[in-house]
Amino acid sequence: MPTRQLNMAVTAKEASTDRSRLDEAIDRAIDWLDREQTEDGYWVGMLESSYSMEAEWLLAMHVLGYDHPRKSSLVQTLLNAQRDDGAWESYYDAAQGDINSTVECYAALRSQGLPADAEPLVRARRWIFAHGGLSRVRVFTRYWLALIGEWPWQHTPNVPPEVIANPKWFPFNLYNFASWARATLLPLTILSARRTAKPLPPECRLDELFPNGRDGMDYRLPHDVPFFSLKRLFLATDRMLHWYQSIGFTPFRETAIKACIEWIVRHQDADGAWGGIQPPWVYSLMALHGEGYDLSHPVMARGLAALDEHWSYERDGTLHIQASESPVWDTLLSLLAMQDCGREPTPAMERAVDWCLGNEVRYRGDWAQKVPNAEPGGWAFERANLHYPDIDDTAVALIVLANLPERLREQPRVRGAIERGASWILAMQSSNGGWAAFDRDNDKLIITTIPFCDFGEALDPPSADVTAHVLEALAALGYDRKHPAVERGYRFLRSEQEADGSWFGRWGVNHIYGTAAVLPALAALGEDMSQDYVQRAADWIAAHQNEDGGWGETCASYMDDSLRGRGPSTASQTGWALMALTATGDHRRDEAVRAGLEYLVETQRGDGTWDEPYHTGTGFPGYGFGARLDFKDASTRERVAQGTELQRGFMLNYNMYRHYFPLMAMGRARRHLDR
Repeated sequence: MPTRQLNMAVTAKEASTDRSRLDEAIDRAIDWLDREQTEDGYWVGMLESSYSMEAEWLLAMHVLGYDHPRKSSLVQTLLNAQRDDGAWESYYDAAQGDINSTVECYAALRSQGLPADAEPLVRARRWIFAHGGLSRVRVFTRYWLALIGEWPWQHTPNVPPEVIANPKWFPFNLYNFASWARATLLPLTILSARRTAKPLPPECRLDELFPNGRDGMDYRLPHDVPFFSLKRLFLATDRMLHWYQSIGFTPFRETAIKACIEWIVRHQDADGAWGGIQPPWVYSLMALHGEGYDLSHPVMARGLAALDEHWSYERDGTLHIQASESPVWDTLLSLLAMQDCGREPTPAMERAVDWCLGNEVRYRGDWAQKVPNAEPGGWAFERANLHYPDIDDTAVALIVLANLPERLREQPRVRGAIERGASWILAMQSSNGGWAAFDRDNDKLIITTIPFCDFGEALDPPSADVTAHVLEALAALGYDRKHPAVERGYRFLRSEQEADGSWFGRWGVNHIYGTAAVLPALAALGEDMSQDYVQRAADWIAAHQNEDGGWGETCASYMDDSLRGRGPSTASQTGWALMALTATGDHRRDEAVRAGLEYLVETQRGDGTWDEPYHTGTGFPGYGFGARLDFKDASTRERVAQGTELQRGFMLNYNMYRHYFPLMAMGRARRHLDR
């Protein structure tokens, strides 16, 4: 989209009017936050993702024999979300549907008794066949089909439970998988070993998806890989593991399964879920149920109850289920937005700070496997995830706490949390100088070559956005460039800059997010923002402003470099772009800043917030190992095996991104324009 042509002349009267409207917009947005704060003191918005969430829960309910009272509402949610072409998509307004989401939604609807000749299923089936049929689905979709008796377990990747005993030096040690992958892997090892299946009733079976009959189906994993390659080796190993299991000689199997069960039970979150995300939660419930845990068992009952407590929400008259929940993240960023607007702490804000302090993680989680000597400290994304505090949340928490007035900041409770959080973050720095989300040096590429890893990310390598937030936090605490950890982190950021001047966004869409994280961090460190590399980044942001004054970037940019920084304007991405530009302190782009502010003021709703249907958060780009990729090489695209539909990716719509990021940007822009 072309850059907006802006009038460089702004009269004093116009500037005064603009300032007045900006002040009013900020006040309206803060009033909205005041109204939306919960009684406990936190803020939380819905976390939308793909409709695989609802579909997989319906399938899990079938496997568990769990008769949830709102199943019919989940069915209607899926029907309402179906695209006109018959598919279901991975993110809002995707250019095309996703074969995996579509097959899972189809199977879920059939499991609930929708007949094969129902019009929505006829359309879905037509789309599935037009896009390669069942042979094109990913490993995890195959697991779901196996669990309902529609796919042979011997034609899914064999994940042996003995993995739990792999020593730390072994590449396939459990803790070399990303935190989310290991929490998902272990219950799947049990389901895979037991070949758990609860077949659909005869009238609900998916015979119509096998047009050549089940015997005529090619169940094999993709096998067009180079003969002399690790993937070829692991495909052969997978066949050997299936053979080993089929002959019935697995002498240590029961001991391994028992160890896996103990690990799973020990890792259940306080709210009943697992890992703070949906996949390990549903797989753990099914794995434990298969091992004799009935639905009334306290572990199971707590896991099922969590679904109705804060993981589901009502929208448009039907029930939706979140992939995760974000109260800590949303609360911290809401507080930071109000701080950026110059608001002095109110009793409500202090209550929010108290709630955050009460959610500090003082438990030695999985991260301690590789960092055994660090004292626990930090914050998780969710309210009850003790095992996986994350570095990004901890960084933002430290910024918020550092910005408190002295009377609050110097309280022993606050000071202790700051010291523990900073110490923990420093201990979590990876060898290359950057910071990842949950672990240190979680970057062994061999992990990504096993057949199991064809969805999401198996690794958690350092990223520019998390590293930038950490450096901004350390700067707020008084660390300068002379500190060795800061200097190494700074060098990592410099090495990650793209040729066009931007930075890749690992946890937000995409280059607008990455660049908006890095430039404020550099400014906080006291970097000379007139340097060429900084100006190139700011120029990149300015060059991607839309005609309406806002900024937007489609999720498709993760696979198509030509779409970097391009897409319909959104409130959150406009906020990020404004934060990037104002961080430079350079007034030469103030017309772009004013146009962006005008976009936010004009699109603000009467109640003080914004509408945003687009997914601007990132769970997984779908590359397999999490880090950025260079798609100039055609073989790279082939290796990833996804297009702009992001069938291996997982995108998110944080419903509060549309609020606190624009508010944050308006506060920073107001200060910038006043200077």
